[in-house]
Amino acid sequence: MKEELIEILFQYRDAFASDNEPIWAIKGHEVDIMLNVERPYPASPRAREELESHIDELMKLRVLRNFGHNEEVEVTAPVIITCYNSKSRMVGDFRALNTYTIPDRYPIPRIHETLTQLSKAKFITSMDALIGFHQNFLTPHARKLLRIIAHCGIYEYFRMPFGMKNAPSHYQRMMNTIFPHELSEGWLIIYIDDIIICSETLKLHLERLSLVIKRILQVNMKISLKKCNLGFHELKALGHLV
Repeated sequence: MKEELIEILFQYRDAFASDNEPIWAIKGHEVDIMLNVERPYPASPRAREELESHIDELMKLRVLRNFGHNEEVEVTAPVIITCYNSKSRMVGDFRALNTYTIPDRYPIPRIHETLTQLSKAKFITSMDALIGFHQNFLTPHARKLLRIIAHCGIYEYFRMPFGMKNAPSHYQRMMNTIFPHELSEGWLIIYIDDIIICSETLKLHLERLSLVIKRILQVNMKISLKKCNLGFHELKALGHLV
């Protein structure tokens, strides 16, 4: 029996290993983790219509894409309709994701300190980036985490959405990086996606306006035409009359 046992052990010796040998892997078995996919929030017929309208518009702008039926979904966030400047806006409820997102502490300017820079200005221009957040592409990794679900399907953002933690800080840093010299000279004010130019003379104001617009073109940014206020003595900026 001893010889027979030794023969079996020798024949199948590859089934045995000592503690200091590399770890093998069992064939045909892998461990996976399935995350919970949120359900869409209940919505009134009117809210559903608004959601569908926003989704259609964002898909036309290539901000969103429809998630394919054969694609594996791991993470989704429901969407809600909010009101901003008397207009509806679709926002992803990214609170769960935001909880685990490392905060970006990049400073956002204080509005009251910003307004003091305008006290001596004789000419003021204000401009807004056109749907500014959506002018930033997301990394492939971020896109996987920023999928949304609505009553009409699952969608994936290509571009930075509203409701994402650190979006304002990211945008402020980007703008400050684009206009470092102008900001240091004190005649340009940037509050996230709001751009304000201030000058003492019309000639100087036009020169500064040209510099800013030239830089905007260089970085492929787009400004909202209907939100431009050019060369005013006073106007409403950052919610205040200046």
